[in-house]
Amino acid sequence: MLDPKTNNFLNSSKRMQIIDDLNKLLEILPSTIRAKIEEHPQHDNLIEVVMDLGRLPEARFPDRALCLGNIPVSAKDLDYSIERVGDFSGDNRAGIERTLHRISAIRNRSGKIIGLTCRMGRAVFGTITLIQDLVETGKSLLMLGRPGVGKTTALREIARVLADDLHRRVVIIDTSNEIAGDGDIPHPAIGCARRMQVASPELQHRVMIEAVENHMPEVIVIDEIGTELEALAARTIAERGVQLVGTAHGNRIENLIKNPTLSDLVGGIQAVILGDEEARRRSSQKTILERKAPPTFEIAIEMLERQRWVIHEDVSKTVDLLLRGGKPNPPTRTVDNYGRIQITQEKPEASPNNILGDHSFLEVQERPVGWRASGQMSPVQPFFSQQRGGLASEFDRLLDASWHQPESTNHKVRTPGPNGEDWPVYIYPYGIGRSQIEQVIDILNLPIVLTKDLHGADVVIALRSHVKNQSKLRQIIKVRQIPIHGVKSNTIPQITRTLQRILGMDELKIPETADLRLFARWGNDDELEALEEARLAVEQIVLPKRQPVELLPRSPKVRKMQHELVEHYRLQSDSLGEEPNRRLRIYPASV
Repeated sequence: MLDPKTNNFLNSSKRMQIIDDLNKLLEILPSTIRAKIEEHPQHDNLIEVVMDLGRLPEARFPDRALCLGNIPVSAKDLDYSIERVGDFSGDNRAGIERTLHRISAIRNRSGKIIGLTCRMGRAVFGTITLIQDLVETGKSLLMLGRPGVGKTTALREIARVLADDLHRRVVIIDTSNEIAGDGDIPHPAIGCARRMQVASPELQHRVMIEAVENHMPEVIVIDEIGTELEALAARTIAERGVQLVGTAHGNRIENLIKNPTLSDLVGGIQAVILGDEEARRRSSQKTILERKAPPTFEIAIEMLERQRWVIHEDVSKTVDLLLRGGKPNPPTRTVDNYGRIQITQEKPEASPNNILGDHSFLEVQERPVGWRASGQMSPVQPFFSQQRGGLASEFDRLLDASWHQPESTNHKVRTPGPNGEDWPVYIYPYGIGRSQIEQVIDILNLPIVLTKDLHGADVVIALRSHVKNQSKLRQIIKVRQIPIHGVKSNTIPQITRTLQRILGMDELKIPETADLRLFARWGNDDELEALEEARLAVEQIVLPKRQPVELLPRSPKVRKMQHELVEHYRLQSDSLGEEPNRRLRIYPASV
């Protein structure tokens, strides 16, 4: 479903102009094939001509392919075309001088050419009206899309606009002579941009570095970044302050994340081991995936069709969201037949999918938990697991932004408790999962209300580690004379004991039979079955017989719930074995 607030505006630039040099491509074809193409009513829309030895020649158009006559291609026909094009380079590509046409060869084992793909090259002026505003920002742009969607055509137009309209020093790294055409004189379609040719494809990364060192460019344009060395060279160039405009094969950013060769273009991916407290706060396993560094390209454009592009204006945010199992919601830009640009944005789906497959080290949060989801602070890059040096100012800024969030109403209804105290108690949680606190309050029916306004709070509860390490938090609590209760860990049993202590219910012992709803995250049958198994093992074997018990193998999330249930009984437990047979062992109190 599209957002009803769809933006429409009229394109003020000139309509698209196409220069194709069709006659020069037809001149290299045998006369019988050339005549058939000239007679076809859609010859202006020709994409490529395929000539394979012993097969009928074929002309390909946007909507279909057409056989050209009934005479198979002969070796003489191939030789006729080969003589009229330039030399074939190491990637088996050649061109026609002063044109953008590309001739690609298929060779047999002995190296003889037995097939040709004569691809039509067009200079299209006005293709980048969709992203003209992004090109002018000076940020690096990466264009993604399947072959034939128009990446190189757009790249050529971007180079011309940057060089001619914005007067930037532009250098094109033209490995296959596809951007600026074959021959020593580049095609006029690139404007005043300069072109550096590459002797062989494996040397592209060297020429990229040479361009920066020798020619002082402000912009480097690269087509088809495909190797790890080229990705590393692109990062080196970006770190020197040069704007990059490049293309890579792959429909979506997800393809780059899963591609170990090109993942550095979007920042690189690394496995990070979290501490126990941080893993519990995130409700994830201890080993997760995170972005390694800032992306080489700040903006990514997914070219789904020639006139339908998806725009990621902040690649770092998109990658971080994908690694957390979320689904980005970027805008889509299209152009209609009248040159008008339309920007639409789909409404986000309710449940995100994990795009990285079944990795055991990536846990997708099906619903947000922890202090970011509590509504007290805005989502930022985690910093409690980093070194504390240099983070004080950032922490102060977040505190100032989170302490003063007024509730929808300031009217608080109080009723007397069993000992004359005022109920409910208004609690301000800090660093503790709000959803977990609400779960305990609802199931145990506790007279507690969570508040986001520190002014109206009766009590503050926070993780002990946060209270210990943050002197400013202690200072403000002291000035406001609000009692603070420390929670050892962000688990259901610890939260339950803290809330009971605040209400003066310590003397009311925790019931021997635990309420399994406290520990189940989603309440499905698998979770309740696993928790019931742990409860029966504790109450029927571990406590009365003082014997250790091993449970059935479970998933990491279910084992976490079982650990919390065992902690409720003041017992210890460990996880044993390897996945998928990893299971819980519960020990008696004396062990």
